[in-house]
Amino acid sequence: MAFCILENIPKMTLLFLILACFMQLCFGVVYKVGESAGWTTIGNVDYKQWAASKTFQVGDVIVFQYSPQFHNVMQVTHAEYQSCNASAPIATHTTGKDSITITAHGHHFFLCGVPGHCQAGQKVDINVLRVSSSVSPSQSPSLLSHIPAVAVPAPSPSHASYWLPSKTGLVLAVALVLLVNFA
Repeated sequence: MAFCILENIPKMTLLFLILACFMQLCFGVVYKVGESAGWTTIGNVDYKQWAASKTFQVGDVIVFQYSPQFHNVMQVTHAEYQSCNASAPIATHTTGKDSITITAHGHHFFLCGVPGHCQAGQKVDINVLRVSSSVSPSQSPSLLSHIPAVAVPAPSPSHASYWLPSKTGLVLAVALVLLVNFA
């Protein structure tokens, strides 16, 4: 019955709307660490506050922009992050414009390995929380029950959030149902 209300919508429009629902699966948000200041010790950038003001998700891209003559980016363990120890990094980046795609949930610790820089505050903890797959209580179950089902392959447990529609996609789907039913 749910597909009956969609029979008058051109197939290309319907395909576009379904793809819009899953747009977040393909594109993450790009975050420049430190915003306009970039990755630096100049200007008293509070990287802890910067990271706390963001909601990071798997697929997001973290960009470190800096002068490679004076800085670098090292991904380190939690213990190394806390002690500003850059002696055994997980990864080292030195281009001056390093783009790092977040591929897993949890904490991702980065610091500058130049002596004294981490101690001066040039370190950041990118915390990627797991996305809940449940419907929030504020959403109307009656509206959601009219959204047509879309067949999606079963995800692997480690990548379950890749198959969740974005909030924007869900809003678009609900708006589509309302538009078709009440237009």
